[in-house]
Amino acid sequence: MDTVEVQGTVEPGWEGVRDAFVRNFAERGERGASVAVYRDGRPVVDLWGGSRDADGSEPWGRDDVHLIRSATKGVAAAVPLLLHQRGQLDLDAPVGTYWPEYKAAGKEHTRVRHLLAHRAGVPVLDVPVPFEDPAAGPRAVAAQAPVWEPGTDHGYHPHTYGWLVGELVRRVTGRTLGQWLAEQITRPRGIDLWIGLPDAEQHRAGTVTRVEPPAVGNGLRLRPKQAVADAYANPDSLTRRAFASLADTDENTPAYRAAELPATNGMANARALAAFYASLIGPVDGHARLFAPATVALARTEESAGPDRTLVVNTRFGPGYMLHGPASPLLGPSSFGHPGRGGPLGFADPDSGIAFGYTTNGLQKGVTADPRAQALVRAVRAAAG
Repeated sequence: MDTVEVQGTVEPGWEGVRDAFVRNFAERGERGASVAVYRDGRPVVDLWGGSRDADGSEPWGRDDVHLIRSATKGVAAAVPLLLHQRGQLDLDAPVGTYWPEYKAAGKEHTRVRHLLAHRAGVPVLDVPVPFEDPAAGPRAVAAQAPVWEPGTDHGYHPHTYGWLVGELVRRVTGRTLGQWLAEQITRPRGIDLWIGLPDAEQHRAGTVTRVEPPAVGNGLRLRPKQAVADAYANPDSLTRRAFASLADTDENTPAYRAAELPATNGMANARALAAFYASLIGPVDGHARLFAPATVALARTEESAGPDRTLVVNTRFGPGYMLHGPASPLLGPSSFGHPGRGGPLGFADPDSGIAFGYTTNGLQKGVTADPRAQALVRAVRAAAG
């Protein structure tokens, strides 16, 4: 593409992240994006560039927000962990303790930690549900029979994770997960991140569109293994059925952005994602850290590892967070966070004090790990030493 003007700031020593960000536009098919890094609670990288829309007619603005897809899961996971930290939620309790209807269809022994670690056995719904009815997802997943005995195996729950965790939070607090997040975390800290974008903020939302991955990988693996490709291609596979649990919808409509889907429709920019993760592990802008040291340790504790029945690759999960591993885009062994399908990524690395956010409106399809996010994380690793 043509030369893109990148705007923002980079602290001395972090120029390599800016270089990688610029190369993403020149070499890796970037359309519009933002990237931000916090180190020990202080912003050291805050960059944005490209276009905010699909046709390239509007430049990406400093305060624009975009869909972060499954990077939403890492944001949503903070809510049940904070409720646990406050003594309001027992991770070892049966889900039915808080949500009696969930005991149906052989799920009476499912524990709260099973929901968070993709071990609940309900990655699919027999009938996809629309986002317009906020009660449809929780009602359907409560009635759904599990694919495997809960707690005995793991497989990514791409859509049902949001209904599981969201309804659990609602039963415990009387508030939706998006409401609790805004009231307790993001609004008091001035973090521009929402699960359920308010009407007053809709003008800040850019559009997302699919883009082709680059033809060459620049040293990064772009093509999925054949087993993964086959799983996505087969309409009867667990993989395809899991990703089809939400009825087809246009992700760029105000109605979709305003809905609360704690698995998939968070709206943010990179600055907000990085600030959010920085706030989990340390003080930021005079606000106390959100996670106590024990909760940070809990977020990093492996609950699921090995072959993932949905994604058909090896994955590692703690309670709500993806953990570092061979196929993970995270920084290092202490990292916890979550990527989004097509590119977005947010994580914290407590050992180095790094918090990272990346958002993009050019969602790449059919790659094992997004090359743009990978390149940025490698640059952060080099800068952090």
